[in-house]
Amino acid sequence: MNIAVIGTGYVGLVSGTCFAETGNIVTCVDIDKEKVKKLSSGKVTIYEPGLEKIFERNEKEGRLKFTTSLHEGIKNASIIILALPTPPGEDGSADLRYVLDVANNIGLLLQPGDYKAIIDKSTVPVGTAQKVHDAVLQNLKKRKIKNAEELFDVVSNPEFLREGMAVEDFLKPNRVVIGTSSERAKKLLNQLYAPFVRQGNPVIYMDEKSAELTKYAANAFLATKISFMNEIAQLCERFGADVDMVRKGMGSDDRIGKRFLFSGIGYGGSCFPKDVQALSKSAQQADYNFKILEAVMAVNENQKVHLLPKLLSYFNNDIKGKKIALWGLAFKPNTDDIREAPSLKIIHELISKGASVTAYDQEAMSNVKKEIGDKIVYAENQYDALKDADALIIATEWSEFRTPDFNKIKSLLKNPVIFDGRNLFDLYQMEEIGFHYESVGRKVVN
Repeated sequence: MNIAVIGTGYVGLVSGTCFAETGNIVTCVDIDKEKVKKLSSGKVTIYEPGLEKIFERNEKEGRLKFTTSLHEGIKNASIIILALPTPPGEDGSADLRYVLDVANNIGLLLQPGDYKAIIDKSTVPVGTAQKVHDAVLQNLKKRKIKNAEELFDVVSNPEFLREGMAVEDFLKPNRVVIGTSSERAKKLLNQLYAPFVRQGNPVIYMDEKSAELTKYAANAFLATKISFMNEIAQLCERFGADVDMVRKGMGSDDRIGKRFLFSGIGYGGSCFPKDVQALSKSAQQADYNFKILEAVMAVNENQKVHLLPKLLSYFNNDIKGKKIALWGLAFKPNTDDIREAPSLKIIHELISKGASVTAYDQEAMSNVKKEIGDKIVYAENQYDALKDADALIIATEWSEFRTPDFNKIKSLLKNPVIFDGRNLFDLYQMEEIGFHYESVGRKVVN
């Protein structure tokens, strides 16, 4: 099949590459000339484990191409995938300008007799498929194209990709959700996804609005689990309980499950913050106050700086002139994404109180430097960040941070002090080695 993917961000590049991997001819379109130039020269523009290998293979085989021309991208395509950004507007609602701009342009380019299925893969509010349909149809009618409605269908096909595991999630999805009432579009989508669901994982068909809401509901529910456990962690600290024990007890109940029950310093990234906010705003626009989501967002923002009062208390509320080492900048491991990362809020708070920060992250440092420049020092490795630091904060649970050389940490830090926002280390081990160790929802080790 010939496929056009509009947008080469995280979702677009992963989707286009993985569709090419099953033998399709994929043309990716982006207005960013520099990005298209890099991609065309074989340079992957995001960090995602496993992506570079299949990207190189499919580009070499001629199945994966890049262009800045929408006309060139869609002219031979039977499927057009919209993977465009939907950033939060000033009021928190999803900004659809990029999606609708492309929809308008598609309406100016479709030709008589050339049917195309237009797939919304961007995360969009309920009713967007209809807006895209109307935008395309309006311009077809302006061009006086006969039987314009027969030229295309708009399908909602949300993505459920986890950053850091997106390639695996795409190639082996646990479910595919497709919102359409068109039998013609269903036939194309069945053909498109057949190689990905050979093991029997379901393709779930529904109406467009239900598919759009499914994506928001899934992300909002997972974010709710995270914030709930962070509230439980707050109680654990006050009652003297251990959140890890509570998590194990809860997670063994198959009605609850083990996933997303880890406490920490909150969620970030490109999906949860934006999607929870957008769903809450959509609810307001529908004259409904989604109270749980308001609480989820408030808890998460507070949780990002949960370690700061602990740090301040240790230093008698004065960290002016203190050097703080920070391990982890990405919002989660196995990605270079720093959008809404707790680390950025921590850095801002530390600097505002007169401390200096030396940070290390194996993938995200260049992105942070673009964001905040030289406000902090960037270390060459995790141990260089510790030299002459007064304390260590852990903000991202990269695997290399899980079993470090603790004796080396002690020798490099001025004080054997760790504030762990991801609960990486065993409390008894920290006690034996002689650290002052504070984490989330667990007892303080002195």
